Amino acid sequence: MLTSSFLRDKMELSPHSEHFRQPFFCLSLQMFGLTQQEFTCLCVCFALQLSVQQRVFNIANELLQTEKAYVSRLHLLDQVFCGRLMEEARARGSFPCEVVMGIFSNICSIYCFHQQFLLPALEKRMEEWDANPRIGDILQKLAPFLKMYGEYVKNFDTAMELVNTWMERSSQFKAIIHDIQKEEMCGNLTLQHHMLEPVQRIPRYELLLKDYLHRLPEDADDFKDAQKSLELIATAAEHSNAAIRKMERMRKLLKVYELLGGEEDIVNPTNELIKEGHILKLSAKNGTSQDRYLILFNDRLLYCVPKLRLIGQKFGVRARIDVDGMETSSINVPRTFLVSGKQRSLELQNCTELGKRAPTPIREKEVTLCMKCQEPFNSITKRRHHCKACGHVVCGKCSEFRARLLYDNNRANRVCIDCYTTLVGVPPSPASLTNSAQRRRSILEKQASVAAENSVLCSFLHHMEKGSGRGWQKAWFVIPENEPLVLYIYGAPQDVKAQRSIPLIGFEVSLPESCDRLERRYAFKMSQSHLTVYFSADGEELQRRWMEVLSRAGRGEEIPAHGPISEALEEEGEESTSLGEST
Repeated sequence: MLTSSFLRDKMELSPHSEHFRQPFFCLSLQMFGLTQQEFTCLCVCFALQLSVQQRVFNIANELLQTEKAYVSRLHLLDQVFCGRLMEEARARGSFPCEVVMGIFSNICSIYCFHQQFLLPALEKRMEEWDANPRIGDILQKLAPFLKMYGEYVKNFDTAMELVNTWMERSSQFKAIIHDIQKEEMCGNLTLQHHMLEPVQRIPRYELLLKDYLHRLPEDADDFKDAQKSLELIATAAEHSNAAIRKMERMRKLLKVYELLGGEEDIVNPTNELIKEGHILKLSAKNGTSQDRYLILFNDRLLYCVPKLRLIGQKFGVRARIDVDGMETSSINVPRTFLVSGKQRSLELQNCTELGKRAPTPIREKEVTLCMKCQEPFNSITKRRHHCKACGHVVCGKCSEFRARLLYDNNRANRVCIDCYTTLVGVPPSPASLTNSAQRRRSILEKQASVAAENSVLCSFLHHMEKGSGRGWQKAWFVIPENEPLVLYIYGAPQDVKAQRSIPLIGFEVSLPESCDRLERRYAFKMSQSHLTVYFSADGEELQRRWMEVLSRAGRGEEIPAHGPISEALEEEGEESTSLGEST
């Protein structure tokens, strides 16, 4: 038989290689009685076998790494959240011990099982993988213990209700929860988020084991044990699937809860999110349209106003309208309807009625590129202009058209090409269109404000590329939810085209070294091959959050969306505008 080491040394040689013509190599083949073609076939087979073994090892290693992360979350739930609440209940009696036990159910037993049995067994097995490459026997032995999750899953709805009730009833209970949530180990996630993880863990085992079996040859020693383990885990997973469907509803509620800055009590198993989105509200004072956000639940409608903050967009609730007794009716203005409720009536519009009402103009300082042709502005040849119909900031060439607007006594006003086509009914003649207006959209044309609303993380940062010869520049950075491994760089939050995009896979993120000679505070860098980009944040927490998100993206890991970082000041004038609106 050929030895593994002999094949490993020779497997990459082709029959036409110079090595095949070496006397020693030919002698070796003669010793084993092989032709060059037979030897090549053996090399290919051996390479495929190594590839299969490597994939099986990778899945087993992924199980170990995710188990380590999961045990740390269980420690957070049991030793930190549950421990501190129970200590307060026993020492001062601020709330009953039974409340804490009702919230965390049997999380202590689950934590002990994983921390003392499953994780150590997996760690030991991975250390001796070369001698004993299998995990099915471990999972088959320990899988029956996963039935303990049934109690936790069944109690989950009750636990959520208890958390919400005592967050309102006890100021000390609420203070302890909030204090823990601010700590770094909490990862900027709420208690409710962490309580979801045990419900989702069993299906995660099932998926990993299915992948493991798919890669494992049927004649492998571990195949039968792994197959039996999958049957046991699938049975345990059935108890979690129904709860997970409820948890998905809860996850949507938590996302809206964070969108509202944690200021609205909506996280409740009886609440169901039906629809949310932007809409225009018509002012009762002067008829102008204003950007608003509606969130419809099964029992209420929340009317919200945008608050542009340093980290993404948040909304403040201006009015709450009970669904019970709420009515909608159309009015004479096209695409406009009236919502009437016990608490408030709103005149809303699906889109701006061009020319009939003055638009709400976008601030010039929020835009660095023309919102039509995406060319950068400058103070000499590419100045900013407002379209008088839609309020967008555009360049001179994209607003060289004129149309009559009813709200301005039917006088001709400067409008953009899109509004001109809508108002006049026909597009401008081809001769009047510039090359920039006719060009195709590029991959970077992802509007910053839209991306920020659905982002993993976004904020202003200063940045500088090593060796570029340019100094520090301020820009708006966004990692979209639908592209969590890509960093988009905008000149301003309202730009319709990114200046640049950077795929993040493979980047390493770290603090700057002394040789980098950076004089800015809260600096960090990400490096890949010959590219190094330096960043500077406005604070330590913002620096930490960006480093965490970029590091995880660089490793290709899943990133939780909309992680709140810190309360930031609103954009200048936003609050005064909201307060000045008619209620």
